Amino acid sequence: MPVQDHPAYRESPQAGRSTRAKAGFVLAGFLVVAGTLLFTEHRAHVLGLLVWLPLLACPLMHIFMHGGHGHHHGGRPNDRGSA
Repeated sequence: MPVQDHPAYRESPQAGRSTRAKAGFVLAGFLVVAGTLLFTEHRAHVLGLLVWLPLLACPLMHIFMHGGHGHHHGGRPNDRGSA
């Protein structure tokens, strides 16, 4: 009896999905769960830091937006009225 005709070596038709397809579904499920957990955890940290944003914005706006409260040190020639 040739080896090819032996019943143990015949490929039986697989019922359902292959092992590789099942592993893909498990991996996709794991990634969805892990992504959801990471998103919710990082969202909690970011929202906790947003509370401090107005307190941080006040000194930053004072430093960068007021422009020295109009105190011109050294004055430019064009600042004087030309008449």
